[in-house]
Amino acid sequence: MLQALSRASRVGSRSLKPAQLQQLRFLNIHEYQGAELMSQNGINVPEGIPVKSLDEVPEAAKKLADADGEVVVKSQILAGGRGLGTFKNGFKGGVHIVKVEDAPEVAAKMLGQVLVTKQTGEKGKPVNTLYLAKKMQLEREISPEKIIKVKVNVFEGITKAQADEVVQGLGVQTDKEAAAKQIEALYKLFVEKDCTMVEVNPLAETKESLIAADAKLGFDDNAAFRQKDLFALADPTQEDPREVEAHKYDLNYIGLDGSIGCMVNGAGLAMATMDIIKLYGGAPANFLDVGGNASEDQVVAAFKLLTSDPQVKAILVNIFGGIMRCDVIASGIVNAAKQVGVKVPLIVRLEGTNVEEGKRILSESDVNIISAQDLDDAAKEGRRVPGVSC
Repeated sequence: MLQALSRASRVGSRSLKPAQLQQLRFLNIHEYQGAELMSQNGINVPEGIPVKSLDEVPEAAKKLADADGEVVVKSQILAGGRGLGTFKNGFKGGVHIVKVEDAPEVAAKMLGQVLVTKQTGEKGKPVNTLYLAKKMQLEREISPEKIIKVKVNVFEGITKAQADEVVQGLGVQTDKEAAAKQIEALYKLFVEKDCTMVEVNPLAETKESLIAADAKLGFDDNAAFRQKDLFALADPTQEDPREVEAHKYDLNYIGLDGSIGCMVNGAGLAMATMDIIKLYGGAPANFLDVGGNASEDQVVAAFKLLTSDPQVKAILVNIFGGIMRCDVIASGIVNAAKQVGVKVPLIVRLEGTNVEEGKRILSESDVNIISAQDLDDAAKEGRRVPGVSC
């Protein structure tokens, strides 16, 4: 594997703490999309054709057949471990090398099905596209031991001497000048497309040249305004629909596995809330930061997200009124709870500016709200709710 260029490590959505995840928001694209983008930027990639219907498979397979009459059929999901995955219909393997005449039958067992891998969890991910690719004749794959580290001045960019250094370190056997241009093209792609990562795995060598046999690309969400064409490639079917909905309202939401829904303003306070829930034997169902100046519409959207999760048995709202006053926040919570129709116990802890007035609004409302005196009290109340998981 060559992890060619990386601003941040690529991680699964459960391998970092939620507060860290909030800071690492990436756009990821499918293999076939990445291959097309890399090809457009002068990087050698395997020949392939994406198909979205079974009618497209026979012609694509014929075009890509090798000398043995075989073609590679790859499931397209935004998760690793496809080859060892299993479809929910029982078909094993998300990547297959098959005879051209068998491609339609194999494709029928993959396209439109849900693939489960080590990275998807039990829910799996839907396969809406297959990528038919020509079987590569590789002379060698460059192993992890061949990773070469070169420090690049971001103001100057990669130099020819540095690209040559990488080529020499990799022990390239073919045209070294052409290989250096491939390294330079990878760097150019990384910078110009606002990538968070360009990971080539594996980087390989054919008889003619270096080739990016497979690659994962990630892009910085903060660059969406100048990379509109790229961000139009986003596939919401591969994401948690709750996270997609939260993004529409500029809410930071990550689904977790517990039963206490959390709505908090501020990432640090959110982490503290989740920690204390765990301390008292409960488990948070999510990380949800509504920000320091949330509107009523955002609070309504937040309640809808929390109540849409069937595993949520109680909702804990923990708000510190700094920029926003507690009385304004309390009114927003009451109105939002009425609008959404919250049917699980609702525990609210307020602190900060105009906190007494905020508590009065909560206590005098006709919404069934459990008012907590402090964070410990809020966590204890949440844990007492029947059905709350440990």
